[in-house]
Amino acid sequence: MANGAAGMETELQKQKGILKWIETAGNKLPHPFMLFVILCGVLMVVSAILSAMNLSVIHPGKGEAVAVKNLLSVEGIHWILTSMLKNFVEFPALGLVLAMTLGIGLAEKVGLLTTVLRKMMSHVPTAIVSYAVVFVGVLGNLASDAAMVIIPPLGGLVFLAMGRHPIAGFAAGMAGVSSGFTANLFIAGTDALLSGISTSVAQTIDPKAHVTPVDNWFFMSASVFILAFIGGWITDKVIEPRLGTFKGDTSVEFDELTPQENKALRVTGIVALIFIAILAVLVVPEGSLLRDPKTGDFLTSPFLKGIIPIILLFFVTISFVYGKVMGLIKTSKDMPHYMSEAIKDMSGFIVLAFTAAQFIAFFNWSNIGILMAVHGADFMKSIGLTGLPIVIGFTLFTGICSLFITSGSALWAILAPVFMPMLMLLDYSPAFIQVAYRIADSATNTISPVNPYLPLILAFYQKYNKNAGMGTIFATMTPYAIVFLVVWIIQMAIWYFLDLPVGPGVYPR
Repeated sequence: MANGAAGMETELQKQKGILKWIETAGNKLPHPFMLFVILCGVLMVVSAILSAMNLSVIHPGKGEAVAVKNLLSVEGIHWILTSMLKNFVEFPALGLVLAMTLGIGLAEKVGLLTTVLRKMMSHVPTAIVSYAVVFVGVLGNLASDAAMVIIPPLGGLVFLAMGRHPIAGFAAGMAGVSSGFTANLFIAGTDALLSGISTSVAQTIDPKAHVTPVDNWFFMSASVFILAFIGGWITDKVIEPRLGTFKGDTSVEFDELTPQENKALRVTGIVALIFIAILAVLVVPEGSLLRDPKTGDFLTSPFLKGIIPIILLFFVTISFVYGKVMGLIKTSKDMPHYMSEAIKDMSGFIVLAFTAAQFIAFFNWSNIGILMAVHGADFMKSIGLTGLPIVIGFTLFTGICSLFITSGSALWAILAPVFMPMLMLLDYSPAFIQVAYRIADSATNTISPVNPYLPLILAFYQKYNKNAGMGTIFATMTPYAIVFLVVWIIQMAIWYFLDLPVGPGVYPR
């Protein structure tokens, strides 16, 4: 028994050593702003070389030849100059982050978030906080990308309030939101998006094949609880011990609420319930205002497509009410003042977002990502794997591809036409093949070097650790990415061998 404990301790020490090496090596990289500048330059040279080699592939979805485009050509230079501002303005994370900051930042500046957390802390047992943060993070994908802006920072504040390291709380939230984003207890937009692609590809083999948004529901619902437990354990046993005791100046005091704070929270809660009730009237009944006007469907409704503005309006509304009751918002100038202060805190993110946007746009325009995905898929086919190993191999390959292509639907549109027919011919159901794709695409999100939220993540890290760099992020999140992927593969194997349904009436084979 003692030998077993000693062996486990030795293994943990080795892991800490590896993570320390990752952090040290990563932090030797240039500042992220300059790193993205350098990567853009490297990408331009690589695109020129690959283009000169006349490399091209047949796009599996479109059936058209796609060649690598030279960023240093006349066409490439023209595109860079004419698209630079567009790349920045249309950067996926930019508008979302700034819009959410207006609402959440207002809630933070008037003290609403702190008050809610203080109230929560008196009821949440310390022992389950890590698990609860990951659990909420996993469910957060219902709010799409907005969850990344909301949940990890709140996780950091919860940990800070409990005297724990805020980066550990942020990491727990981010692991749930990002590495666990494809799992949920509810049917989300991801289910509808991927199932549509799967159906169109599957029908090239079987015209009667159809993958519905609920075909992965059982598997993904079970995943929520499994990932919450694993993520909480990693936070408590690996991440926080490695971070040590937080010694920063920032702190959150969660003492007893004053009568005025209780009154403000009570009134705000009533307004929040009224807001949600009105929203339910506009969404739930068939033919309601925020349903899809053509099909009446919820999954393709303006509600889900406009979830970010709705969340923004929700936070602005309840923050205004709380600030008004607390006497913090007295004139028309007060609310925009608090919002402006919140946006000032995001200045570092805006600067980093400019170069990050250029790099991701360069990568997409040059078609290098598609080239990597298709040739990698061809290699998987050439080695002739059969049985469950080929599904696992496909999952691992997807995990590598998702490091460079962060759009889940775009990557699936590339890989599905290659792997779906091949695996269907081996008698795997399209829904099970989709599961194999989703778990890998999700797990490695937190360690993707082209993650559009890296600037935001780094800004939060540096709030509590001024010396934090890209290496700090990767070292912190790597355990989640690896363990989530391994556990998910084991879960997939169990589903396969026990022939458990992945969804209502849908089995692996």
